[in-house]
Amino acid sequence: MNPQPGRLRYIGDSASLRDCESALVDHLTAIVVVCFSVSLIGVSKAGFGGGLGMLSTPISVLALTSMGHSPEFALGFLLPLLIVGDAFSALHYRGKWEFKNLKVLLPGIVVGVLIGSQLIGRFSPRQLNMVIGALAVGFVVFQFVKEAILKLEGTLKPGYGNGTFFGLAAGVTSSFAHGAGPVMSMYLIPQKMPKEIHVATRVLIFTCINWIKAPFFLAAGVVNPTTLMGSLKFVVLVPVGVVIGVWLNRRFSEEGFMKAVHVLTFLAGLQLIFDFKPTVWFR
Repeated sequence: MNPQPGRLRYIGDSASLRDCESALVDHLTAIVVVCFSVSLIGVSKAGFGGGLGMLSTPISVLALTSMGHSPEFALGFLLPLLIVGDAFSALHYRGKWEFKNLKVLLPGIVVGVLIGSQLIGRFSPRQLNMVIGALAVGFVVFQFVKEAILKLEGTLKPGYGNGTFFGLAAGVTSSFAHGAGPVMSMYLIPQKMPKEIHVATRVLIFTCINWIKAPFFLAAGVVNPTTLMGSLKFVVLVPVGVVIGVWLNRRFSEEGFMKAVHVLTFLAGLQLIFDFKPTVWFR
């Protein structure tokens, strides 16, 4: 009897087993990263790390695309989780916001979301990755130059002129990457509101933006039964993140933590833009 065929069959089975084990490790790693990303939503909604939520989108896109999903799936997956996080923030800051800002921003936001949600379907997954990556990198760059930019401006008075412009920009960028934070910072910071009113006003604006996006994302198929089931599996991590955020607020300074977040956001953005091979995030 010739043992060679059996030996070849054993080697082949071992190789397949190693491939399966590698795929399983990659899959589990991606799930852990998604858990981390969703938790950041809650942490940011608790008020720890002003731009922390911006990291959720590029990190989620990288993790979910490594699992075979599209970047469009990642956007639909994150929206219900952001809405849940908004509910916690809105409850905490209710009645403390400056409503006039939302009033003048709304027309532009609605138009911007309409444009952005319609354009998502016109991009290939690769192109959408590049857009999300560019917004992530732009967010980090903005953090380093915003003080210089804002010093050049006087106190901004909200009105339908500037409100429509910034609302339009916020609606488009939020539709593409849930990333309207820098736009709103450029609009709100020059108004020099007290800190609590500033934070509460941001909460109100982003709560409304995400609810406005919901019907458009549903109509465009970005949010669908599959993405909703995915969101449901991770939704418990949002309140967990809120608890962590409250704890971090009481015990740690944001400065060092946010530097690490900016580095991660920048690297995730570069990966989405250039699609480096081999991917170092999950292998």
